[in-house]
Amino acid sequence: MATTRKTSPTIITIFGGSGDLTWRKLAPALYNLFLDNWLNEHLCIVCTGRSEMSNPAFIKRLKEGVDKFSRRGKTKKAEWDQFSKSIEYQQADFTQAKMYNGLKKQIAAFEKKAGEKANKIFYLAVPPAFFEPIAKRIGEAGLAEDREFSRLVIEKPFGSDLDSARNLNNSLLTIFEENQLYRIDHYLGKETVQNILAFRFANALFEPIWNRNYIDHVQITVAEKIGVEDRGNYYEHSGVLRDMIQNHLMQLLCLIAMEPPVSFNADEVRNRKVDVLHAIRKLKKEDVHNFAVRGQYDAGWMEGKKVKGYRHEKDVAADSPVETFAAIKFFIDNWRWNNVPFYVRSGKRMPDAISVITIEFKPVPHQSFPDEAIENWQPNRMILNIQPDMGIRIRFQAKKPGLQMQLNPVDMLFNYSDAYSSTGTPEAYETLLLDVIEGDATLFMRADQVEAAWQIVMPILETWKGNHSVNFPNYAAGTQGPETSEALIARDGNNWIVMPLEKNGHE
Repeated sequence: MATTRKTSPTIITIFGGSGDLTWRKLAPALYNLFLDNWLNEHLCIVCTGRSEMSNPAFIKRLKEGVDKFSRRGKTKKAEWDQFSKSIEYQQADFTQAKMYNGLKKQIAAFEKKAGEKANKIFYLAVPPAFFEPIAKRIGEAGLAEDREFSRLVIEKPFGSDLDSARNLNNSLLTIFEENQLYRIDHYLGKETVQNILAFRFANALFEPIWNRNYIDHVQITVAEKIGVEDRGNYYEHSGVLRDMIQNHLMQLLCLIAMEPPVSFNADEVRNRKVDVLHAIRKLKKEDVHNFAVRGQYDAGWMEGKKVKGYRHEKDVAADSPVETFAAIKFFIDNWRWNNVPFYVRSGKRMPDAISVITIEFKPVPHQSFPDEAIENWQPNRMILNIQPDMGIRIRFQAKKPGLQMQLNPVDMLFNYSDAYSSTGTPEAYETLLLDVIEGDATLFMRADQVEAAWQIVMPILETWKGNHSVNFPNYAAGTQGPETSEALIARDGNNWIVMPLEKNGHE
């Protein structure tokens, strides 16, 4: 095991502990934190669920998930046996006070054994309908009263619109203080997303040109190859605007656009993000069609296989108006970014699963080279690859070897897999769970952030809800989205760019 600092005694209660999130993400993350020696020897993981299951059967199932999804691969018996001693499964009804009274006694016994106060983490890995009822029961049982050590973790979606998000915030804040609430967005736990902060604010090279004087535009693409799979019920009430853009892509935009924080204090970093959200130009409903486009995938071919259109997926209406693709042009009305367009897009059933940020710089103010020398000229670009490749690519011009002056675009590359061991890179949930245990809220959404993000997308949501597209479906599975997406960016003389991380890649 690695030698690292230890956290305080910790008892984690996972509501929905028998579900898919625990199996795929939370259990592997906690196991890896255990292997890396981050967790205190006084550890208890209480997994609650409605399914009837014995403790040995539940632990066996968790082990199968860890073997399948952990970055380390299969477990070793001695290590798993030691870790699994901390796991307990309880069949329970989340709505009944009996469960919470029992949990309160269990926490008291745990702290008595540890000999000190413990971190009390309540993780809501449940559908949103359970968020408020569970939080209220926690409050009624007196489990939220320890303002320093009791913490509530909430998965997205946090509300389905501005009003519901605001109501949920108000409800939770009658039970918990803001510093006890951890609204989780797993994108912010990714190494490459956190690296944006290091890249921008730990290097003197880039900050002087990180503004409207040098940057022409910014593109953020989060594309998925998969369709809705078995999430039709959820997606019919969501769509890509709620599911991806309101949270994941807005967070990426904030990291690119934010001002340098004075420190890495959680509230200082989050204040700078909120500043960006408040500066984003709010769209009028009558202007939405000029700044936002939507799409829905039809049947098509993916990797040589025919796949269904969205309207033929399980639990999806035959005439569904729900968007599976959206592209939006944002402007940030402040001194740094005035008139620099930020294009964001996300969609399902696209050719590649990729998350990438492309920053295109303006051309030099005066071109002194002859025309024949710049025949192959391309703009300077910086590409931040988040997944599946992780790294940074910078494109600039260089002289091509030969007796004539001829410029050619070349690339500088930083690749995570070349620089670091891939098995040593923590998964997003490892980072986020450790931050919760340590009480570091830097990577988590604050109430005002959530509401500010909803305010930005509400005019689009309301316009689309009131005007269903007559063109759906309007892009085939396996393509780059609808033609209107290309038109949106082409009106400004630009085009969507996805540059692979590997050397000699082509757009």
